[in-house]
Amino acid sequence: MHHDIDNRRRHPSLRSRLAGAPGRSLLACALASCLMLAAPAALAQSTAATIRGVVSGNAGPSGNASVSATNLASGLVRKVQTAGDGNYTLAGLPPGTYRIDVDADGQTNTRNVTVAVGQTATLNLSTGGVAETAPGGQSATDIDKVTVTAAALAEVRTSENATYISTKQIEALPQGTRNFLAFADTVPGVQFVQASNGSASLRSGAQSSNGVNVYIDGVGQKNYVLAGGISGQDDTRGNPFPQSAIGEYKVITSNYKAEFDQLSSAAITAVTRSGTNEFHGDFFWDNTFEKWRAPTPAEDKAGVKTDSKEEQYGISFGGPIIQDKMHFFVAYEAKEYNTPFTIKPGEGVTAATLPAQFQSLIGGVNAPFKEDLYFAKLDLSLGENHYFELTGKYRDETELTGVDGISTVPFGTAKDNQDKRADLRYQYTGEGWINDAHLTFEDAAYNPRANAFGNGYVLTRGDNGSSGDKRVLNAGPGENFQNKSQKGWSLQDDLTFTDLQWHGNHTVKMGVKYKSIDISATEQIPYNPQFFYDIGGDLVSPYLVRFGAGLPGIADGSVESRNKQFGIYIQDDWEVNDKLTLNLGVRWDYETSDVYTDYRTPADVLNALNSQDPRAPAGQSYRQSLANGGIDLNKFISDGSQRSNFKDAIQPRLGFSYDLNADQRHVIYGGAGRAYDRNIFNNLQLETTKGTFPTYSYRFNQPGHPCTPGVGDCLAFNPGLMNREALEALVAANPNFGREVFLLSNDLKTPYSDQFSVGMRNAVTIGETEWQTDVGVSRIVSKDGFAFLLGNRNPDGSFYPPGAQWGAPFGAGIPGFGRALILGVNGIETRANSLLVKIDKPYTRESGWGVTVAYTFTDAEENRETGESFSLDHPSLAGFGWHDPKGVPRHRLVATGIYDGPWGLTFSGKMTLASPTGYYFVNCSQSPDGNDRACFTDQYKQDRTIGFKQLDLAVSKEFDTGAGFKFRIRGDVLNVTNARNYNQFDTFAGRLGMPNPNFGDHQDGIILPTRTFKLSMGFSW
Repeated sequence: MHHDIDNRRRHPSLRSRLAGAPGRSLLACALASCLMLAAPAALAQSTAATIRGVVSGNAGPSGNASVSATNLASGLVRKVQTAGDGNYTLAGLPPGTYRIDVDADGQTNTRNVTVAVGQTATLNLSTGGVAETAPGGQSATDIDKVTVTAAALAEVRTSENATYISTKQIEALPQGTRNFLAFADTVPGVQFVQASNGSASLRSGAQSSNGVNVYIDGVGQKNYVLAGGISGQDDTRGNPFPQSAIGEYKVITSNYKAEFDQLSSAAITAVTRSGTNEFHGDFFWDNTFEKWRAPTPAEDKAGVKTDSKEEQYGISFGGPIIQDKMHFFVAYEAKEYNTPFTIKPGEGVTAATLPAQFQSLIGGVNAPFKEDLYFAKLDLSLGENHYFELTGKYRDETELTGVDGISTVPFGTAKDNQDKRADLRYQYTGEGWINDAHLTFEDAAYNPRANAFGNGYVLTRGDNGSSGDKRVLNAGPGENFQNKSQKGWSLQDDLTFTDLQWHGNHTVKMGVKYKSIDISATEQIPYNPQFFYDIGGDLVSPYLVRFGAGLPGIADGSVESRNKQFGIYIQDDWEVNDKLTLNLGVRWDYETSDVYTDYRTPADVLNALNSQDPRAPAGQSYRQSLANGGIDLNKFISDGSQRSNFKDAIQPRLGFSYDLNADQRHVIYGGAGRAYDRNIFNNLQLETTKGTFPTYSYRFNQPGHPCTPGVGDCLAFNPGLMNREALEALVAANPNFGREVFLLSNDLKTPYSDQFSVGMRNAVTIGETEWQTDVGVSRIVSKDGFAFLLGNRNPDGSFYPPGAQWGAPFGAGIPGFGRALILGVNGIETRANSLLVKIDKPYTRESGWGVTVAYTFTDAEENRETGESFSLDHPSLAGFGWHDPKGVPRHRLVATGIYDGPWGLTFSGKMTLASPTGYYFVNCSQSPDGNDRACFTDQYKQDRTIGFKQLDLAVSKEFDTGAGFKFRIRGDVLNVTNARNYNQFDTFAGRLGMPNPNFGDHQDGIILPTRTFKLSMGFSW
């Protein structure tokens, strides 16, 4: 239906119906909420852009004017009428360049503007010769200037701490991974973290990467099973999405609106590329190998570089199926890596002193990685009201991990990652409202396996004749065997009213969500039996074996949960006047998880807890020993009725912006809000899987490791026990012997963060150059993070040995079971106060250059090391104390630049500087007897001003054949100065009177890359 004036007179807009008394307005808003619940399923428009403003003529505001936006690439059209005061809102626009046509009182005008992902841009228009105002206050009479400026500017009148990453930055800035998230660290408060094994993750503030969520075309990519925040980002060298399919994205570090769910730190909202009315294609290839990189520290010592390569290639293609109506876009990218690592024995043992059969395992090795990424998109416009999109992604990875240091190639893990997603979107544009519907499907799987199967061979070195297993070399098949996946579909709805008036202009957005997701986990660790040999012994007869075996008649370490997720929100962006905007929202989320709520504590565990504590006086049960230590088992034992799903995830999101001069050049903003994340299934599943696939240990009576056969876990060595079947038969009669017991709290809560910020944005003109600045302060407090505590207690309720402040009581486990009772609770917290400074001169073709500067000062603390959920050294998290967050620098500066030089060359660079971060260690310097009686968790920093530094540079040249075919070549130099960013240190401080002289010295591990040259070539048509 075309929205002509006659139609509007016959069917008055919702705004005109609400223009009466306030009581009627509130009643209508309540009615609108009900309409939202009944509307077709749709997804929050977190990627859609909005253009709003006022149309004026010679006599003032032009009421009932027609304003239309036509996408110059695809032909998509949106049309609205202005209100009596001349106000208009064009919402739900895919990011891109639009022709804005205004028609009023027989006069017409046309302007071209470009809007970014999720942006709300203000564009005041004129039909009577009065100059318009583009975003940032610049004159809109110069069409090209408006187009470029609108594309480069971030949203100004918002309470969000948000920054845009443009297509130009993605294409031009140097990088080695082709992970589109690598550019997010140009945003204050955000880090793109690369580990020494080449894996990458994204984190914000003091929180771990688990709190991040990424929304691609409005669809969240949350990982429900594993760490890493988003699907497929847990310990992988792969990319979550093909970079060639990403158009641009927006990074919101705090105070996001109510439409964003399942996160507690940064929100990334990205939009994919679409086909246009012209056929376009692109091919790229880039490569580097060992001859084009500097050696690692370990290779320096060895005098030889390990063979390695990093190769990436791909193709994309798009165009029209029906001109102005239907388009397609497809993309494929591949990564093939061989990453160098160095194997060397530990505990001071040299390769030359190892037995001959192990020496071939020592030295440089490479770990292969292969990834294939596919993406496809169809879009269809029917008239001005109906818009459809169908997208699909397929990701497939294989890699070898866990190969470095003392872990040899046979001990490594062969890992598979797969991720399939599909999304069907339908957007309907009504008269003063938009409904945006998504039906999605996802199927993600994570399958790590031991790289070889058979008996593990672990070399150890005893400490003063003890039976300790200080590892020298993991020389045989490893321990890993896992299957973890999430699969399901979702239906979501987002309904936006664009023309409500009541004491100002309101854009009201509301949404509902339902998701059904099947989550499963199989965890059989150790899968291969691990036999331990003393390097000083005969290396034929082991002194210890550790292995896993399923309980008879019970599934082996497997669990499934059929989770249901519900969410609802409402958000009002209220333009009180031309200076003040209020962002008022609230959301509520709820998730069912039957693996948690329906769990029944096994009867044999209950019987053991109520049995006699063998270390206590007669008549005192183990339950009573725990009660003496303050542990009430009633808070952990369940018969399937004690637990309920968390219902209190109410999340207010409040913000404001105040435009001092109503010209978008000086804006004060701020906000406060709460955001709930979720508990990772990988933690919840252990209550079941560890109860069905226990880990067992047996000692063998061997020289140097004596024990009494038949007493406790001691056996006489028998070569017949060196196979899996014999070991399983050994424990069949007493399956609880090595079984760890995990019990979760009956009152588990969902992790969340409270966010507060205030700041000021400014548009500053220096000469003829327009700069954007943003200075803000924020405070983010996260609470209720998940932790595992050791439940073991001595008979008197104490935790530590007598007279000690350190030492877990592993000898005080549940009678008849293994060494540990593990309790799952909430309690991990972080606190971060940050100063965030951003200076930006957006790149434009006219100026030929662009600069960004992001500085972050962070004063933060955490009560448990980032990434560590197991907290077994103290009876509570309080024993760990508060420390600087691991990996969070106090000062961090990221600067980028793009410059169009002579001869058609484009130069770009990126510099990252950060102050040293804290490293955790166990400080035993106060233990006078050497028995760890006064150890404590401590932290130290390198005594340097700069802890991390990296400078990357790139230069590219494009050759235009003049026949619609362009060829390009590019060279990147990563880590130009070959800075050694060490991430492995000697963390043994020594004991009282015996300090370790090497404490704090760096070891060979570094964050890659070393100085590396990368060559890229490609062509487009």
